[in-house]
Amino acid sequence: MKLAVIGAGSWGTAIAGVLGQQHEHVVLWARNEALVKQMREARQNQQYLPDVNLPITVSYSENINEAVANAHLIVIATPSQAVRATAGKIAKSVAKDALILTAAKGLELPTLKRMSQVIAETIPASADRIAALSGPSHAEEVGLRFPTTTVVASPVRRVAEKIQDLIMLPYFRVYTNPDIIGVELGGAFKNIIALGAGMIEGLGFGDNTKAALMTRGLAEISRLGIAMGAQPLTFAGLSGVGDLIVTCTSRHSRNCRAGILLAQGKTVQQVETESNMVVEGIKATQAAYELSKQLEIEMPITEQIFLTLYEGKSPREAVADLMTRVKTHEVEEVVFDKIKWK
Repeated sequence: MKLAVIGAGSWGTAIAGVLGQQHEHVVLWARNEALVKQMREARQNQQYLPDVNLPITVSYSENINEAVANAHLIVIATPSQAVRATAGKIAKSVAKDALILTAAKGLELPTLKRMSQVIAETIPASADRIAALSGPSHAEEVGLRFPTTTVVASPVRRVAEKIQDLIMLPYFRVYTNPDIIGVELGGAFKNIIALGAGMIEGLGFGDNTKAALMTRGLAEISRLGIAMGAQPLTFAGLSGVGDLIVTCTSRHSRNCRAGILLAQGKTVQQVETESNMVVEGIKATQAAYELSKQLEIEMPITEQIFLTLYEGKSPREAVADLMTRVKTHEVEEVVFDKIKWK
């Protein structure tokens, strides 16, 4: 059985390592020929996931169509804004029964579509064979085989369970979920809150402030997600609160690091230039902000981060404006719809 991973950033490389632990024919594709040469020689991705040895079952290719040809499972692990172009390149080479797993966490601009929607549009014949992978899973720790849990989401049960069987290991536990909308949105939107968490850290604030941001951030992520068709409980799971915790608190989080740099006075352009990989939260903030306006969903944290990223507002001023908003209830939906005051 052949499996292909498209995208050799840190996450794609880590996934290839997971697959190579249990399958004899895994191909990792990178567009950079020099990177492919380096990985072949060292069996490591020294640029994006250094000091992690990859199994001998993993091979490397710079030819994307050869990489996916006859593959039973194709994992797309490119940045979210490159998924449509990537899927377009492989569309004619995808086997008619191939499963496609998106590991990209973001929404496409300007369409505001989820990655599974983008792939289904680009490779129409695969629409009922697409799943999404999400959850608290930093590549650096997966590469070191630290115990990790993830979720594979697909509206088609056999697709989710087949992929679960293909990628699950003793240290890499995989759950399934039919709510692909919620799983994808949770994975995309948590990066927004992680930018805010980094700004809080960069401003010198403490645990109280970060806990407040994460809790209220999850509330507004859930509101928008539910309005888009997601199930509420999904946001209490691995792709919701689980991924939010790890991305807001980990030293591995590039979105959190980006927030720290922004609080230190760096511009968005400087942050993107200094980052070794794409900071998905920057584009996700724009997407979520536009969706909140279209759907008339109140998202004050997202709005303040948007103003910081795109309109030059200072992070300190953004925090002050959040703290002085008009008073309200904590869980307005419950207060207004479920419980009556005495």
